Amino acid sequence: MDESYAGLPTSHLLGSVPAVISSAPERKPEYANPQANLQIFPPNNGVDKGKSSKSYEGLGSPSGGNEEPPTNSWKGYFNIASYTQYFDVDTDVVLDRIKSSLYPHHGDFFTKIDGNPDLYGLIWISTTLVFVVAAFGNCATYLMDKSSNSKTTWNFDVGYLSMAACAIYGYTLVVPAAFFFLLQYLGSSPSLVRFWCMWGYSLFIFICCSFLMIPPLEFVRWTVILVAGVVSAFFVAFNIKSYIGGSDVNLVVVASFVLQLVLALFIKIWFFS
Repeated sequence: MDESYAGLPTSHLLGSVPAVISSAPERKPEYANPQANLQIFPPNNGVDKGKSSKSYEGLGSPSGGNEEPPTNSWKGYFNIASYTQYFDVDTDVVLDRIKSSLYPHHGDFFTKIDGNPDLYGLIWISTTLVFVVAAFGNCATYLMDKSSNSKTTWNFDVGYLSMAACAIYGYTLVVPAAFFFLLQYLGSSPSLVRFWCMWGYSLFIFICCSFLMIPPLEFVRWTVILVAGVVSAFFVAFNIKSYIGGSDVNLVVVASFVLQLVLALFIKIWFFS
């Protein structure tokens, strides 16, 4: 029955239109599959997936790329990320640099830190020295007064802490900066970060000698502080001399040596007398 109906001619019927057969495949509208463009977001658009995702991460997230923000402009000095490279040190590196500061002729300190100068030692050592000098200075003063007057009562002088902070922080920041500008004026090309690093580690020996100056023995105190001052001064002067090379600026080397001795005498006279 189906075949009989299909064989009837239909072209003579009123209102009939002959079918148009197209050889081209039927094209679906773009909105036929609404999920086609929602499977991947953002769309690749013919770009490699890894590169596309990296570009989107770089726009919205600071961790999208490994590149650090540029520091050649003045805005870089106010960006914390610009200073992370100066704290990229581990315990072994810090201990090795501390050993170099205790042995002035152990090697050229600037050559040791040339690839990775750090500010961690400057902050950690100077802060430790501030609290150690303030605390042990009070103990030494109390023991000295107790040896002369047994009725002396304990009295912690808070002024030791503020004075130690002003003196030590000021010294470790201002003195290297002064030598930096002085050597620039003399035609050299110094590095302020390397100077801060070297002067910071030069203070470690004063932390050690503070323990030995607690007993109320003036002869021992003077001997300890002078030895520590000379070792620290030789460390600074030796490295300054090796840094400036053959330049005839012996006055700069002598000045660095004398300033370290002045700091040692200041610690003894102000905190351990």
